[in-house]
Amino acid sequence: MKLSINQISKTYGNGVKALDHISLELRAGMFGLLGPNGAGKSSLMRTLATLQFPDYGSITFNDLDIFKSKIAYRKQLGYLPQEFGVYPRESASRLLNYFALLKGISSKKDRTIAVDRVLEQTNLTAVKKKNVSTYSGGMKQRFGIAQLLLNNPKMIIVDEPTAGLDPAERSRFLNVLRNISSENIVLFSTHLVEDVRELCQDMAVITQGKLISQIAPKKAIDGLKGKIWEVTMDTEELKSQFIHFIALSHRYDDSNELVSRIYADTKPSDSFRACEPNLEDYYFLSLKEKS
Repeated sequence: MKLSINQISKTYGNGVKALDHISLELRAGMFGLLGPNGAGKSSLMRTLATLQFPDYGSITFNDLDIFKSKIAYRKQLGYLPQEFGVYPRESASRLLNYFALLKGISSKKDRTIAVDRVLEQTNLTAVKKKNVSTYSGGMKQRFGIAQLLLNNPKMIIVDEPTAGLDPAERSRFLNVLRNISSENIVLFSTHLVEDVRELCQDMAVITQGKLISQIAPKKAIDGLKGKIWEVTMDTEELKSQFIHFIALSHRYDDSNELVSRIYADTKPSDSFRACEPNLEDYYFLSLKEKS
């Protein structure tokens, strides 16, 4: 199973270049698309969902041109946008039955089987008779996954799904995604590094519509070993004394002192201490080097 994105570019009518010659290759499993707000993630999601056409480039799914064979591709596609609405005063089971009918499941018996299956997959069976409009944010997101699973899609796109979820809801939602990714391509767009670190075997970083890298998270972290340092120092002092090194992030310790993480090939000075790299270091370094 393979999705190939080849030199995709998209410029909107207002002159904003949302995608600039993006090329990626995705295989079965969870793939994280990481980037800041406004990086072009949602534009790429909409393009992959065939909701908009690129100005340039091509996309194939298992050698099927998704724009020339849009109907055939959509039969294999499941899409959860960043925001989706639900009908008021309708239960999950009734709504899912309706969506199953729209997806071409004409037999009532087959619809019942499909609805029961996706409710169980998303841990919503116990609340299937409750109105979806009364669900919590995490439950609504799981309902969104349930509706896209009705047609057993092989290509699944989820756009910023954990934004605004509390830790418990986020954990439940990520577990659902993890369970459905083994035999499908799941493209997971987010600006939260921890989501990618916990879920994805492969990832890409984009910003300003451009691809910075495609790399496995473990390989990204391993490449920074021996190059990440921490120092307790005032920001202005750090800027003035170590202008040749890249400051990645800052935090306050228990004594309310500012601690900075630095990228450097060698130890900048005795004031610095070596520390284990993480995926956040790689992400911030990628954005810093691009800016």
